[in-house]
Amino acid sequence: MKKILAMILALVMCLSLAACGGGDDAPPADGDDGEGDAPPASELNVGVFYYTFADAYITTVRTAMGDKLNAAGITFQDYDGANNQATQLDQINTAITNGANMLIVNIVETSSPDAAQQACDAAKNAGIPIVFFNREVANEVVNSYENCAFVGTDAPEAGHMQGEMIGDFLLANYEATDLNGDGTISYVMFKGQEGNAEAEYRTQFAVEDANLKLTEAGKPELSFYNAGNADKYLVDQAGAWSSQAATDYMTTILAEYSEANGNMVELIIANNDGMAEGAVAALQAAGYNLGNDEDGNPTSTVIPVYGVDAMDSAVQKIENGQMTGTVKQDGDGMAETIVSLVKNISDGAALMDNTSSLNVDSGVAKIRVPYAKVTA
Repeated sequence: MKKILAMILALVMCLSLAACGGGDDAPPADGDDGEGDAPPASELNVGVFYYTFADAYITTVRTAMGDKLNAAGITFQDYDGANNQATQLDQINTAITNGANMLIVNIVETSSPDAAQQACDAAKNAGIPIVFFNREVANEVVNSYENCAFVGTDAPEAGHMQGEMIGDFLLANYEATDLNGDGTISYVMFKGQEGNAEAEYRTQFAVEDANLKLTEAGKPELSFYNAGNADKYLVDQAGAWSSQAATDYMTTILAEYSEANGNMVELIIANNDGMAEGAVAALQAAGYNLGNDEDGNPTSTVIPVYGVDAMDSAVQKIENGQMTGTVKQDGDGMAETIVSLVKNISDGAALMDNTSSLNVDSGVAKIRVPYAKVTA
């Protein structure tokens, strides 16, 4: 009997040791592959907020961004702000509540830093990264949160490039462009939005830089078609940079300013390709800018029209002789840069890691995607 009890006690002790031990043959714990690899980074749920889906250039960014986020296997949700800042801020707060853990924001309101700061504060309070893009936000907004960055362009650059292209074109084609022979080129400027940095700089420098080239060559400065307009531009009242706004303006203009009246508008400058194409539509309805024939010769009088963005449709119009030039705003490059920051977060790196080869502003986390000139 004593031997039996001893055997039972020994068996119990062996079982206890086996339960407490963690020998080499023990199976790996959940989430461990047995080789000591770190667990994968938390999956991202990215909210991407566009100021409006209706903007043609923003559509190119949205398409490219969606493709690149999908290729990276990153979950995301697009939101249409419909050009309404209150709507966009509601969308941001709702997305955070619903589990978004990174924000990409094309802010609606740019005339003051308040809206961008509210969006940044929402991300900061939630402890999640935020990347603003395309529409400039103030340095103090970006610097208010270590996990905030901006991806955009050097806003004045597009205006400078437009002005240089216009000046060069006019000096090479001055007499042909001066339809009434008065020695001065009459122009229209279509401005997208008041208070928007890109619109302000494009409106300013396109004219200033063209005038500099003209006056250096002994030519008079450009003359705004309507001497009674002290602003010297026409703004899209909806702030939407729309093709329709430019078409409506141009149709009204052409009813009064024409070759028959000796005061025809001789140059059109637009803050984006949408407005440039809208102006072209009105010109074509009046018999101008109808394009080239099979030999590449113009089939009608051509009023030089310049835009910004290098939309495929605008580039085609340039090739067809219906527009004269544009400035490429690289939607694909902008999307690629933004997604590289998303990948940093996905990989467990800091937001601005791996950006040493990019054009980053000094003292603030702002990355600039370069522009490029596009002519026939």
